[in-house]
Amino acid sequence: MPFDPSLLIFGVLIVFMLLVLQRGSRQRRELSQVQQHLAPGVEVMMASGLFATVTAVDEAVVTVQTGPGQQSRWDRRAVARIVTEPATTEASSATPTDESGNGSAAADGDRA
Repeated sequence: MPFDPSLLIFGVLIVFMLLVLQRGSRQRRELSQVQQHLAPGVEVMMASGLFATVTAVDEAVVTVQTGPGQQSRWDRRAVARIVTEPATTEASSATPTDESGNGSAAADGDRA
């Protein structure tokens, strides 16, 4: 019985469809996880690329602060990812380190 190339094409299409469906379900899971972790004090990046800190969360709306006294309301679905959790924000405000972890870049320049 000779090999039918249409079976190979059909098999490749099935595998491609499965990969696309798996990717879509993974993205929905990640978005759901982001939505569950929204809380005041969390730094987020909106789908438009705006970085802001969450100040209030309602059922369908999230209020964010982009600067001192500047607040805006967004649909919760516009939050693309969480940049920092509230506890991480305090740790990241410590003295910045250079790539080697030896203190700030200014301190490295003083050694030269």
